Amino acid sequence: MTSENFIVTPDLYATKGNRFANYIVDLIILYVTVVLIFLVFGVIFYSVADDTSALDAYVFEEEDPNPLLDRLITSIVLAILYFVLELLTKGRSIGKYITKTKVVLEDGSTPRAADFLRRSFSRIIPFEQFSFLGDEGRGWHDTISKTYVVDIAKFEAKKKAANELDLIGVSQDL
Repeated sequence: MTSENFIVTPDLYATKGNRFANYIVDLIILYVTVVLIFLVFGVIFYSVADDTSALDAYVFEEEDPNPLLDRLITSIVLAILYFVLELLTKGRSIGKYITKTKVVLEDGSTPRAADFLRRSFSRIIPFEQFSFLGDEGRGWHDTISKTYVVDIAKFEAKKKAANELDLIGVSQDL
């Protein structure tokens, strides 16, 4: 049973310190994942392919790749990884597990896939990763996707209290 009157309020938000820790931990995990994916791809490609000259030229001879294209590809790969991770864990990345925080909608429910997709791709906005340092403590990827990162202990306590208030005066069949 969920409370029809429950709404996420600023007292439930994760602290800026937790948000920063989430960002650092998740960024490290995601970059390690990207490196491992490309490493596995490279090993498989060089094991199977007869002609590796095109990849050799790109990897070993490309001295100055297009920085805009490089940034765009990296951003898209990271957005996809964030999307998959948050979708599979229902709003809890590795950093959020460590800091005991999670992503919810305004009514406290778990975001849908479309919410996670908006949230992930809005991270591509330049300097977005620092937007949670503002007064409210919500990042642009939170406001664009209409999601909230909350402290789980505070969130669960308030949600339980709201549910108990809703039960006052309701008959219980035993």
